[in-house]
Amino acid sequence: MASIVIRGLDDRVKRSLAAQAARHGRSMEAEARILIEAGTSAPVANIGLALLAAVGAVGGVDELPLPGRDDEARTADFG
Repeated sequence: MASIVIRGLDDRVKRSLAAQAARHGRSMEAEARILIEAGTSAPVANIGLALLAAVGAVGGVDELPLPGRDDEARTADFG
């Protein structure tokens, strides 16, 4: 396994990492390793783009029956 040294890390960031590691019951090194692995893994798809692709795969939404929009807007009653 490879090793790295991170120089110039702000003390505030180090304290935050230490606190997060303690909350998770891990060493700072283990916490940093997990964060680096998560940050460099395959990116999570944008949910909007994923939905667009899924809808496009079944023909889109242009032909969906939508209810009429002829009702007047109602005033909210906060009383």
